Amino acid sequence: MAEERAEKIEGEAANTDAEAQAAETQRSPEERIAALEAEVADLKDKLLRALAEAENVRRRSERQRIDASRYAIAGFAREVVGVADNLNRALATVDAEARAKDEKLEALCAGVEMTEREMLNVFERFEVKRVEAMGKRFDHNFHEAMFEIEDASKPAGTVIHVMEPGYTIGDRLLRPAKVGVAKGGPKADAPPASEPHPDANPKAADAYGHAEPPGGKLDEEL
Repeated sequence: MAEERAEKIEGEAANTDAEAQAAETQRSPEERIAALEAEVADLKDKLLRALAEAENVRRRSERQRIDASRYAIAGFAREVVGVADNLNRALATVDAEARAKDEKLEALCAGVEMTEREMLNVFERFEVKRVEAMGKRFDHNFHEAMFEIEDASKPAGTVIHVMEPGYTIGDRLLRPAKVGVAKGGPKADAPPASEPHPDANPKAADAYGHAEPPGGKLDEEL
């Protein structure tokens, strides 16, 4: 039975091929050329689509590889910038007069300054940079408003005090700058509308027209 069924299927396939060949011979050369051209165009379109998809996959893979390499240290960097903060705070506790009077204290402070500079140089090599905040207009993508200060001499919304510097890694926010913002002065020109920073943290002063400021975590994206 199985052999008979197989022979029957082969016979039907042969008849189908014969019918197709007969129909092909009945078409004019122009019709056959047009059909072949249509088939070639269809195959060319499919090939171009396949090549485009392969190129997109390659680019996505390359971008993911670069991001993984660049931002894999984000969690570690976020912890280390706290060390730089402490070095800076240690230097801020010693005034210039005390340093001038005590040679040992001056030498100690100079050593701490050298350590801080070297640490910032290391940050630069790994694309970790401090956020420029002082004197800038408040930007919820990079700044976190902690309080407001009455200062009529400054445009409202200007950063006039930095409690803690912020940092970026590559083009992403690592940590927002914690700042004090002026109020009471002339209203500053509104900055051009822009897309929110990909790592902006929703947590900010409503007075500045934003849902909340920064502080997004990069590691979750990785």
